[in-house]
Parts: sequence; structure tokens; C-alpha cells
Amino acid sequence: MTSASRGYLAVALAAGAVFALGLGVRNAQPLFISAINSHTAIGYATISLAFAIGQLMWGIAQPVAGAIADRHGPRSVMVGGALLVAFATAATPLANTAPALIFLIGIVAASGAGAIGPSLLMSAANRWIPEAKRAFASGIVNAGGSFGQFTLIPLAQLMIGLAGWQPALVILGATGLAAVPLVLWLTRGAGEAVVQSQATGAASLRQAIGEAAGDRSYLLLNLGFFTCGFHVAFIATHLPGVVASCELPASVSAWSLAIIGLFNIAGSLWVGKAIQEWRMKLALAGIYAARAALILVFFYSPKVELTFFLFAAGIGFTYLSTVPPTVGLVAKLHGPRYLATLFGIVMLSHQVGGFLGAWLGGKAFEATASYDWMWWADIALCLMAAAAHLPIREARKTAPAAA
Repeated sequence: MTSASRGYLAVALAAGAVFALGLGVRNAQPLFISAINSHTAIGYATISLAFAIGQLMWGIAQPVAGAIADRHGPRSVMVGGALLVAFATAATPLANTAPALIFLIGIVAASGAGAIGPSLLMSAANRWIPEAKRAFASGIVNAGGSFGQFTLIPLAQLMIGLAGWQPALVILGATGLAAVPLVLWLTRGAGEAVVQSQATGAASLRQAIGEAAGDRSYLLLNLGFFTCGFHVAFIATHLPGVVASCELPASVSAWSLAIIGLFNIAGSLWVGKAIQEWRMKLALAGIYAARAALILVFFYSPKVELTFFLFAAGIGFTYLSTVPPTVGLVAKLHGPRYLATLFGIVMLSHQVGGFLGAWLGGKAFEATASYDWMWWADIALCLMAAAAHLPIREARKTAPAAA
């Protein structure tokens, strides 16, 4: 491996580590819901509302933070995001009222996590990674988020058992501070990189957004990522309910979610490598079609433990493997200059879908005592997303010219 290759890999690993810390800390917070409710008597519905608001704020924060970073550079935005996540998490034990909890979890922590979300991280990393390496690097960054969930969630559970839930939240928040030195290293010389990248693409942020809004391919990407958010949030939120409705032990849902996270690491790395050779829109169409097939087979299979584990492995492999080709297509369609903002808007579409997937899953179960309609909605949306990616304009990869 050349020194240049090692440099590109180091950048991707640093960005992945920041994503691991931001997403891992944020996704560990639901472990404390029961303890917060017992301590404050706020009620599960209100606490759930705080987390639902957090889903939307995480999506809203990314294009806003991306626009600031695209104009002024990513360093201060991302350092501020890491500090907000750490502060809000450590301060949560002091939130004894519903407004305080909504403010810390639903607004501050989620906004901070959005400022160190995949749109800004991939934009910052891509400034130092040549175009030929970006697809695989985005897979590494995306895998970092899953690695954070796979490691920090069990660590948080262990800390709850050893120290109690309040000290555990403070320790979890302090752990998030490890992202700050990584961000400082990742964004070294960011000002020069911004100046260099201004030579291509739209002349201004407003022009970039206007061009994207009028681009059918970009709108189709938003539609596909909305679908991704819908069923990812539905599965993450309601898979424990599906397991319970099948009268299986709660450990099945815990292991299933762990398997999803583990296989998502493999899927992210695989797709990052694959789209260096494949057309990205075809990779996305294939991923969504595969999800539809997996859900259909799961729906008609006997609901035993092995079925859940195999479904978790399959759906985990495709779970967030949509991110690298989606961010790659945004960069290919509209250039890297305003990638943080334009991919941030696509992430907002994802989170709107996630809000609906989590909320409608509960509404459907309340109305029918079953999740059947949600599984059929998932299948229909997956097929629609697969078809929506086919008309996207993407230049075919051409063989390199002979020396």
C-alpha cells in the first residue's frame, strides 16, 4: 500500500470514527428511557415524543449545518456538533420536566449529531480523497456508524449496570468528546480545500440548491431515500414488538438488532467497493429490490428464532448500504462543492420517512393488533424505490485510456 493510499484510508477511518461516536452515543440514549421515566414520572409517551422530535431534528440539522460548512468551512460546525452531543447527553440526568427533556434529547443532542452526520463527514473527507477512492471511502465512513452502535450500546448497558443510569449518561457524554480531536485532524487545512473546490460546480449555494431542485434525478434520489428511512425506522422501532407478538423471548429482538448492526458493517464495506465498478443507480435499484424480496420471504416464513436471525442478517446487509451510492450520485450529479448541503437535504427526506415509519407502525398496530399492513407497505415502497432509480441519469464508467 502506498503512502498516499494509507493517507486516504486514514481520512476515511477518522471520519468513520467520528460517525461511530456521534451515532453510537445518540442510539444508546433509548436504553435510558425506562430509568428516566421512573425517575421523573414524565411518561413514556412524552419521552417517546422527545426521541421522535430528535429523529426529525437530526434530519433538519444536516442541510442547515451543511450550508454553514459549505460557506465557512466544516471545522467549527463539526466541533460544535460534537460538543452539543456530549453536553446534552451528560446533562440529561438533570432534565426533570418534559420541556427540558425535549430540549436536550430532541433538539440539542439531535442537532449536534446532525452536525457530525454522514453528509458533513463525507463532504469533509472527500476534500482529501481522490474521486477514484471516494466510493470505497464512503463505505468505510458508513460502516463506522454501525460499528458505533455495535460497540457503544453494549458499553452503555454495561455502565448502567456498574454505575447506575445517571453516571452512565455522564460517562457516555464524555465518551463523545473523543470526536473533537478526530474532527480537528480531519478538517486540517479545510479553508484551502474549500477554496480549491470552488472551481467546479455551481457558483453559489443558492444556485446549487436551485439546480438540484429542478433536477429530476436528484428528486428521484430523495424519493428513494425517503423509502429507506421509512422501513429502516419501522424495523428498528417495531422489531421488538413483532418478536413479542410472535410470543418469542425478548432476547430474540436484542440479538436480531445486533445482527443487523453487524451485517450492516459488511454491507457498507461491500457496496463501497462494488460501486467503484457498478453504476450506482443500478446498485440502489438492486438493494431496494432485494429488501422487498427479503421482507416478502420473512412475511410468509414461520416465525421462529432462526427466521428472525436470518432476516436480520439479510436486511442488515442492505440496511444502510444505500448511503454510499446515494452520496456518490449526489456528488456525481452536482459536484463536491456543496455536497454537505445537497446530501443533507436527501438525509432530511430519509428522516421524514423515518418519522412516518416509526409513527405509522405504532398506529397500525393500535388499529389492527398486527404489523401486517406495514410489511406490505414496506414491500410496495421498496419496489417503488427500485423502479424510481432506473431513470436517474448517470454517466457510464469508461475504461481508462491507454498510456
